[in-house]
Amino acid sequence: MSLNIHSHLQGISAFVHAVETGSFTAAAARMGVSKSATGKSVARLEERLGIRLLDRTTRSLNLTAEGQAYYQSCLKVLEELNAAETLLASRKRVVSGTLRINLPISFGRLCVMPVLTKVADENPDLNLDISFTDRQVDLVEEGIDLVVRLGDPGNHASLIGRRIGAQRSIICAAPAYLDRHGRPASIEELVNHDCLAFAKDGRPLPWAVCGPGGTVRPFAIQPRHTISHGEALRDATVNGLGVAYLSTWLAADDLRSGRLEVAPIPTPAEDGPITALWPRSRDLAPKVRVVVDALVEALMHPPHRLEKRQR
Repeated sequence: MSLNIHSHLQGISAFVHAVETGSFTAAAARMGVSKSATGKSVARLEERLGIRLLDRTTRSLNLTAEGQAYYQSCLKVLEELNAAETLLASRKRVVSGTLRINLPISFGRLCVMPVLTKVADENPDLNLDISFTDRQVDLVEEGIDLVVRLGDPGNHASLIGRRIGAQRSIICAAPAYLDRHGRPASIEELVNHDCLAFAKDGRPLPWAVCGPGGTVRPFAIQPRHTISHGEALRDATVNGLGVAYLSTWLAADDLRSGRLEVAPIPTPAEDGPITALWPRSRDLAPKVRVVVDALVEALMHPPHRLEKRQR
């Protein structure tokens, strides 16, 4: 009986992964088995059920009408199993296993990695598999347990999110640059300056500035230089290449040391949330919970030494 149950679950798992990824090759990679093993598992499942679940072509897999109904049932079964395992692990309070986490490149290295290092040191049975990218990854598609996002986290019914902090950005430049070109006192004066823009998907992002009455508006600058890496943008600003709009988590050390100077152009006290997101099916997993709690503790109320220096 146990062998039959194991075989059934293998077939269901292979079927669900094939539907979610769109191919036996991608499903096999996600499951860590061969393409042929995945295809055979689904074929055995179809043979046992006596129906065709997938229409196969050389280019794609498509659900049959029966396959669509069976897929929804399989999702419910797998969610129940996952919830049961998660509940047991939560009761044991054992932080173990591999946590696959995706981080923004600069923020992840500078702000999240120190937290993860501490968590890993305190939980010897926890293994971290960390990737870095500034694009929005698909957690379910790519098998990721946890992601940290800057700005709008998006609206995804299959994910759960928790705010772990907030960004604040300022307009700044190197004192030597400001000595040569003058200190802009308004956003309009930036037309006479070399502006450095952060680029995302090939487009420079606007700067958020405060207008009359504290109203916040985006300002589309005309950059002289465009840089798509946060730390490289900071380095260029420190080296006097121009005026930049930098997050305080990125520029804090340089502002405190005097390598950068804040321009007297008001910006919002907060220009975007920092959010941790994870699939609903892993909501109570101890390995997810311990990392999210540590991130909240470290990032929700960081030291405000920078703001004290500015006043």
